[in-house]
Amino acid sequence: MSTTTQRKRSITRADIWDDGRYAAERRAVRQRMVELKRHRRCAVGPVCTFYFENWETMWAQIQEMLHIEKGGEAQIDDELSAYNPLVPQGRELVATVMFEIEDPQRRHALLSRLGGVEKCFYLEVAGRRSQAVAESDVERTKADGKTSSIHFLHFPLTDEQAAAFKSAGARVLLGVEHPEYGHMAVMPETTRAALAQDLD
Repeated sequence: MSTTTQRKRSITRADIWDDGRYAAERRAVRQRMVELKRHRRCAVGPVCTFYFENWETMWAQIQEMLHIEKGGEAQIDDELSAYNPLVPQGRELVATVMFEIEDPQRRHALLSRLGGVEKCFYLEVAGRRSQAVAESDVERTKADGKTSSIHFLHFPLTDEQAAAFKSAGARVLLGVEHPEYGHMAVMPETTRAALAQDLD
């Protein structure tokens, strides 16, 4: 895996390793991902965590799915279609957001009150808010009002916001503005610096 892939905007068939190579290097790849992801997450409130994706995290996810499911060549196109939309395109940040509650009863109770939360995530930089745009592959809130524990979000940025985001020490806020879960957090500087590499 090249260390110069941060700004690549799509994963192609040519990027995919055969399973033998991935199996041989899997431990090193996973260690690399642990270190990479350590600087790409931010907790907002007690049970919500933003995990920001890039080319490398999506490449590793595809390789892992292929390795575990053993679907071979026939599986590759499906995985590319599923994960390429989560590779940032230069004027956006992309996050997997998870409500992480171990107790199943507590988790069900909270998610049942969080209908529509996918419309309530935001990022603020340079005093201007970017409202999250949720992936529309599946409906995250069901008819009964219960939402998913996992959401895939895009945060589109203007040129001004992107320039501000790349400035050392810039104050970036992440928030959830839902009646049943209203929290915000200041993004750590180490996270801001890591994510700035996703922007053109």
